[in-house]
Amino acid sequence: MNFEYSDKVKALRSQLQNFFDNYILPRLSAYRNEVHGGTYPVSFMEDLKALARDEGLWNLFLPSLKDDEPGTRLTNLEYAPLAEIMGRVSWSAEVFNCNAPDTGNMELLHMFATPAQREQWLTPLLNGEIRSSFAMTEPDVASSDATNIQTSIIRKGDEYVVNGRKWYISNAAHPNCKLFILMGKTDEQNPDRHRQQSMILIPKDTPGVKVVRNLSVMNHTNSHGHCEVTFTDVHVPAENLLGEEGDGFAMAQARLGPGRIHHCMRSIGQAELALELMIARSQERKTYGKYLHQHGAVAEWIAKSRIEIEQARLLVLRAAWAIDERGAKGAADEISLIKALIPTLHTTVVDRAMQTFGAMGTGPDLPLADMWTQGRALRYADGPDEVHLRKIARMELKRAQEAGTDLSHYFYTSSAE
Repeated sequence: MNFEYSDKVKALRSQLQNFFDNYILPRLSAYRNEVHGGTYPVSFMEDLKALARDEGLWNLFLPSLKDDEPGTRLTNLEYAPLAEIMGRVSWSAEVFNCNAPDTGNMELLHMFATPAQREQWLTPLLNGEIRSSFAMTEPDVASSDATNIQTSIIRKGDEYVVNGRKWYISNAAHPNCKLFILMGKTDEQNPDRHRQQSMILIPKDTPGVKVVRNLSVMNHTNSHGHCEVTFTDVHVPAENLLGEEGDGFAMAQARLGPGRIHHCMRSIGQAELALELMIARSQERKTYGKYLHQHGAVAEWIAKSRIEIEQARLLVLRAAWAIDERGAKGAADEISLIKALIPTLHTTVVDRAMQTFGAMGTGPDLPLADMWTQGRALRYADGPDEVHLRKIARMELKRAQEAGTDLSHYFYTSSAE
């Protein structure tokens, strides 16, 4: 496993960083002002997207693009350092058409859509012309176990009828959101709990689809939305089924693998930014006659943050390499490791930076409070910490059982024996 960035990746990193410095960072205040003033999408987003596409910084995340599809065809390992740069500004991924949940939805459609579905939905998504949502989580069941979902997808003649309630559905409030990829049950009586679920494509303007409210996350409301959505007697053509009946659970796992690692890549970027802000603050503020970095506690925060970020980055690169080598299913163990670790690292480093800034760290003049909120929410997104920790424990127990190592020599006998 060689994690040294190739010349190709180094050139792309430099190009992306220059784009960031010239076009993203100067617009941070404008973005915030427009959104707070009720303008969304912001007035300059389409111009930035067109510029990014012209410069070849487009669809960086999808390795298996076809020759006639726009993008760079980077591997996951190549994409990781670029996603880290994007992570420093939460809205910047949209500029490069690398924003969740569209990335995961594009991967699903790329893997499982029919030619007609690809033409109708994948092509405009790849071109950045529309946005989409992935509707799985439900308020009435523990959706961390996807077999619990209750939304029904019932075949009636040449249609499916969908009934259910979803929530925290990202992107659902975005004016350009045109598609829901919904996961529900087509065969509730199937004895195999993992074959009861299917996915279906539902245009947002279908009668019976209602965006009820845009839910806040830690009292923070995103303009693109984390919405509660109801589906009441929603009729869609049978050809809108994605894949085959009963494939929903397996497709969800295929989608979540890359989605999880993309979140972790971006979290590394946010942790790096938090550390940079912490260091800058510690060098210009004094308490009790010393600069903050001269106090033992702050120096320790800086040192621990650097160590933890480097460890996390290496684990992310290893997981990215594993996906490239073995696919998302074959890299499931590595993905669980980073998903259990990195959201906590994210919030830990941001929390230290907030503490270093004092009251200012919690306020609107810095991105730290928003960054902390994003990191905290990631401990639920794409599977809560506990699910991944449980999987890691099972992995270790299985490995120990298969190895059958004799550890008896490490138990010292008493002198009497």
